[in-house]
Amino acid sequence: MRKTLCKHGNSYALVIDKPILELLHATPQTPFEVVTDGQSLLLSPVRNPGEEKKFKDALAMVHTRFGRALKKLAE
Repeated sequence: MRKTLCKHGNSYALVIDKPILELLHATPQTPFEVVTDGQSLLLSPVRNPGEEKKFKDALAMVHTRFGRALKKLAE
């Protein structure tokens, strides 16, 4: 998908389509972290620490239970 910037006051804005926001579970109130290496731009929704901990705990559980099977599938 290609997007172009649009004028927004004295700045420029990038409009994020609603289906993309839904995919990211983001609302207009969701803060985004903006990271750049000087050539690329990466936008990531900022999650609250509780959600981040739940995700990391779930990931650790999956790794513990299915780590060997996933490793075999990767071979």
